Amino acid sequence: MNIRPTHLLAALATTAATLLALPAAAQDYPNKPITLVVPFGPGSGTDQMARLYAKALGDELKVPIVVENKGGASGFIAAQFVAKAAPDGYTLLMTTNTTHAANEHLFKKLPYDPVKDFAPIELLATGQMLLLVQPNSPYKSVADLLAAARKAPGKLDFGSGSSSSQVAGYSLQQMAHLDMVNVPYKSNPQAITDLIGGRFSFMFADTSTALPQVQGGKLRALATSGAKRVAALPDVPTVAEAGVKGYDVSYWFAAYAPAGTPPAIVTRLNQVFAKASTTDEVKAYMNQTSSTLTSSTPEGLAKFQAAESKKWGEVIRAAGIEPQ
Repeated sequence: MNIRPTHLLAALATTAATLLALPAAAQDYPNKPITLVVPFGPGSGTDQMARLYAKALGDELKVPIVVENKGGASGFIAAQFVAKAAPDGYTLLMTTNTTHAANEHLFKKLPYDPVKDFAPIELLATGQMLLLVQPNSPYKSVADLLAAARKAPGKLDFGSGSSSSQVAGYSLQQMAHLDMVNVPYKSNPQAITDLIGGRFSFMFADTSTALPQVQGGKLRALATSGAKRVAALPDVPTVAEAGVKGYDVSYWFAAYAPAGTPPAIVTRLNQVFAKASTTDEVKAYMNQTSSTLTSSTPEGLAKFQAAESKKWGEVIRAAGIEPQ
């Protein structure tokens, strides 16, 4: 196949222009404040993570990083807001598996597409939850809790302030063959406040939100939701160790931009998030909350999200949760 010199020169000129344009876009970015949107309320694990990274990102990018909480509707409000934002790298989403892996299986219809509406930036961390009760609760172990639920079907209630929290409770119900009542909240901090007040029997909450309450004596942890014990609470068994074989529910944090954000900006953000993860403050927070620090390329996050969506679909179906 013959290529005319003029066509070849035109193609080379286009390629050169593209290569030159991308670094320029990355170098010019950012030149104004960046908004980091969180789909849960203040004090939630995602909010804590966002504020931690906001400082590290701001130090690196030399612009203010504004954390904006848009809680409610299982993350719909925040996800939809970012999905519709200008794809210029100035509106980002700090989120979890709730909006990007679980919701599509918990609801018949979403006001956003967790794949098509977003440009993945980076996977940041993974973690697990604590099964919590009041300090004076009659349930001293998971076995006590299960026995009470079996003795009075439909009477025991559990709170939930996120999809992970809800699925963790329903999974316990299904795998232990129980009949319990879910009490939903907009965020885990709100649910924890009511658990401390005795408005329901127990709940699962992320370690970053729950650990301070346990360590401060306001709540007691009966078990952890993952495959391994939490380093900060080495004497607390996993739910599986406590008798519900095969139980394993965890969660993750990740950053996204609106779909259509220039690749150069996505690459720049991936690099900055990765660098932020190496700071002493971020590492210390991960240790304090028994979270596992991780990282990925944008492509790696996309593949991880696809695998997680499949996994959460299986977990939700196994838990017997009908899409709303």
